[in-house]
Amino acid sequence: MTDELHSGSRLGLLGRRGQGARRAAASLLSITWLRELLTASLLAVVIIAFLYQPVKVEGTSMAPGLEDQERVFINKFAYHFRPIERGDIIVFRYPRDLSKSFIKRVVGLPGETIEIRAGRVYVNGVRLQEGYLQEQSSERQSSPPLTLPPDHFYVLGDHRSSSNDSRSWGPVHRRYIYGKAVFVYWPLGRMGSVTRSGEITR
Repeated sequence: MTDELHSGSRLGLLGRRGQGARRAAASLLSITWLRELLTASLLAVVIIAFLYQPVKVEGTSMAPGLEDQERVFINKFAYHFRPIERGDIIVFRYPRDLSKSFIKRVVGLPGETIEIRAGRVYVNGVRLQEGYLQEQSSERQSSPPLTLPPDHFYVLGDHRSSSNDSRSWGPVHRRYIYGKAVFVYWPLGRMGSVTRSGEITR
């Protein structure tokens, strides 16, 4: 009898030890999972903070592609690895007031001659096809030929009749350009990547 009771007690003790070991393992697993989650979250914050920057579109100069009050992520390092290209939607310091930032589309590259005839853009004498423009937002004004100096870009808003751009104050120097628009994140119904065609892909 005594031996049976003693044996039962030992089994109970082993069972409790097994449960404790399982609890310890589960606790360790939870801590590891939590640590990995926190690390991933911190890494995401760092990437967003250093590679991407949220900006708010103010005004209708880039409509209908980008609407007033939309929130957009810009890639701040895009042009460290690749050149600025025609069609890119860029964010830059306004040359006449560096405390302000503008968002426009690149239509002319360094060394090219840009001319606007009755609202139509010509690059080196060849008309630029701009499928992102809407007829009701176009304008009929003309601008004389301008050959862009090195590191200068000619930028225009897609809504030409309500855009303050290179037609008024000339090309933008490369040093003022600090980001490329890549993703609309608000409002949710407009969420998607910003394309060079002027459309938002979802």
